[in-house]
Amino acid sequence: MPIKIPNELPAVKTLTEENIFVMTETRAITQDIRPLKLLILNLMPTKIDTETQLSRLLGNSPLQVEIELMHTRTHVSRNTAEEHMLAFYQTFEDVRARNFDGMIITGAPVETLPFEEVEYWDELCEIMEWSKTHVHSTFHICWGAQAALYYHFGIKKRALPEKLFGVFAHRVEYKPSILFRGFDDVFMAPHSRHTTILREEVAAVPALNILASSEEAGLYAISAKEGNQFFITGHSEYDARTLEKEYLRDKSEGLPIAVPKHYYPDDDDTRPPCMTWRAHANLLYTNWLNYFVYQTTPYDIRRIGTAGQKSCN
Repeated sequence: MPIKIPNELPAVKTLTEENIFVMTETRAITQDIRPLKLLILNLMPTKIDTETQLSRLLGNSPLQVEIELMHTRTHVSRNTAEEHMLAFYQTFEDVRARNFDGMIITGAPVETLPFEEVEYWDELCEIMEWSKTHVHSTFHICWGAQAALYYHFGIKKRALPEKLFGVFAHRVEYKPSILFRGFDDVFMAPHSRHTTILREEVAAVPALNILASSEEAGLYAISAKEGNQFFITGHSEYDARTLEKEYLRDKSEGLPIAVPKHYYPDDDDTRPPCMTWRAHANLLYTNWLNYFVYQTTPYDIRRIGTAGQKSCN
């Protein structure tokens, strides 16, 4: 089954060219089935890139998925055209009375700021609180994961001595994890961040499970034991060239940036990077959609928040 996105979203052209099965709104309204409704709170500055990356992964599923995009009212995007934001994005006020099968909260380039100093922190806290009663399963990425762990469980982020930047090997720690069903013993995932969270602080919270980690990059995947919240510290959704774009941007601006680890062949940035995480990225999002959204969400979406959550990780 396809992913359903707005007719004119730039991702439609890109995904169609990649042979991803996309269904536009015009075609979807003729089908008599109950699609999954997903809300993406896109906090990334390169919004079109992030829309396309997530749509690519969510579209690689046998399920029909309807995506809606949301941005914060308290922050005006400076990197995306106003016309695009008006055409495709909603604010929290537009959706607060509704329920969603799943929600993704992306990362954001504000990790060096204390959470309370982020321009839209109060609004984000309101959205995260709302998600507990209006969303069946919420998937938090990178800074979004750190923000949610801080808001929901009081776990602080810690500054790293240098940017964690590259593609790193990971292992599944919690073997019964359904989120990692079908994963190889070792899988790769990109990271791009200046902060981290401490294992001992996560392990001290009985409501959380550590699912996967990396010797170099630290904790990668954490879940709430009810199965309704996931926290992913890396960027499995990244394209092959996303790290390169960040690297060349920082390099051109004279910022202290090292070559992304385990990304270019022999760390030679004149050679094309190798994408070593695509298959596991697809499996990660497919598992989340299938087991934690589709199989346990109520058929009547209005019952989300009143029906019991399935306990599985």
